[in-house]
Amino acid sequence: MQILIVDDQPAIRNALELLFEVHGYAPILASTPEEALALIRSEDIGLVIQDMNFAEGESSGAGGVALFRAIHALDPELPVLLMTAWTSLETAVELIREGASDYFQKPWDDAKLLFTTANLLRLRELSREQTRLRARGERARRALAARHDLCGLVYVSDVMHELVSIAVKVAPSDAPVMITGPNGSGKEKLAEIICNNSRRRGKPFVKINAGALPDQLLEAELFGAEAGAFTGSNKLRIGRFEAADGGTLFLDELGNLSANGQMKLLRVVQTGEFERLGSNTTRKVDVRLVSATNADLPRAIQAGTFREDLYFRLNVVELHVPALLERSEDVGPLSESFLAELSGAEAPLSLAEGAMAALLAYEWPGNVRELHNRLQRASLVCSNGQIRAADLALPQAERRPRDLPSAIPPASSTTERPRGASAAGGEREQIEEALARAHGVVAKAAAELGLSRQAFYRRMERLGLTFERRLKE
Repeated sequence: MQILIVDDQPAIRNALELLFEVHGYAPILASTPEEALALIRSEDIGLVIQDMNFAEGESSGAGGVALFRAIHALDPELPVLLMTAWTSLETAVELIREGASDYFQKPWDDAKLLFTTANLLRLRELSREQTRLRARGERARRALAARHDLCGLVYVSDVMHELVSIAVKVAPSDAPVMITGPNGSGKEKLAEIICNNSRRRGKPFVKINAGALPDQLLEAELFGAEAGAFTGSNKLRIGRFEAADGGTLFLDELGNLSANGQMKLLRVVQTGEFERLGSNTTRKVDVRLVSATNADLPRAIQAGTFREDLYFRLNVVELHVPALLERSEDVGPLSESFLAELSGAEAPLSLAEGAMAALLAYEWPGNVRELHNRLQRASLVCSNGQIRAADLALPQAERRPRDLPSAIPPASSTTERPRGASAAGGEREQIEEALARAHGVVAKAAAELGLSRQAFYRRMERLGLTFERRLKE
């Protein structure tokens, strides 16, 4: 990647060219905005350093504003450093709000300019790598969806892609599958994907909440009952196993099944045989079992509340669905999908400014189910189809700024005392993360941490946050 220097003054261009060449960079020069834009279209530019005025006697910065906006339109992710005189400083600050990376005043500090340049080029490369990874992930997701029925599952996270990839691989077998994960995370949707990609697709897919069955109704629900088998039973009742014959039976909330229920379930899992309640006739079924639980069954086995033999019968393949908190990148796509589902034909729903930030900052203890419910509620109380953060009614106690580090105390003007390795490492991570979130804009990163730009630079220098050689001071 090259550094593009745009300035109408030859002395400025030459000074910057020499500075960067001495430190191993490959600068290219432009004297006019038109020449600069042509180079951006044709060259691999990693950073633009541009003046704010390009005509003799001009001091308004209008030319620099026009150039920055043209660059931003061509490549919104391209870092731009602004060179300002005192007359265009206010304009430069305004452009930072529009996306410029930073500004420095003439005459500049060589060390700080090199330091900022190194950071921005590194972040540019990281951004490109992330873009490549996202594109590769998108291709992989499209390819998987083209080959398999994913039942409308919405995700972009790598962890969900890996999970779904394994699910469709094991789907064609008849091996029992146990799906674990917190409530509302999507265990039933994964069970549907397994069913729809198995040899039994098109056959019955029967669901039952096993943990909600009282013992007195358990046998009748699972295995069926003859007419007159119990009080109030005046007709034949087909059980869930019999209804699922040839297909798939989904046993949800398995961890809540009583000890008696576990014992009765074990026999049919082992042999495929059962008797209807009130009958001595043994029946045999061919059922693929998929179970789900949010309980820690290995711990329940140790505590003596769940049968180990039943666990191993049902847990031939285990698939774990992560909590939404662990795949926060899925919040945006899921929200868009739910809003499209909730929108009326003539009244589309959208998220107002700040609403998506509120969704991303929330921990989602109720997972995907809670996200859907919150958006459904918001769709009923919002105005003009615009969902505001307040419409989501997110409990403040459950919200946290996950992507924001805790504030670093303001730098003292006196010499700072040395810190321990652990503290320095944490501070280094905070500064690096702040720079990444600000896309390399030092002014934004410093403001986020409650520091002045000068204090921010001092912190970076003290922590040795350099990515290229620097001038000795």
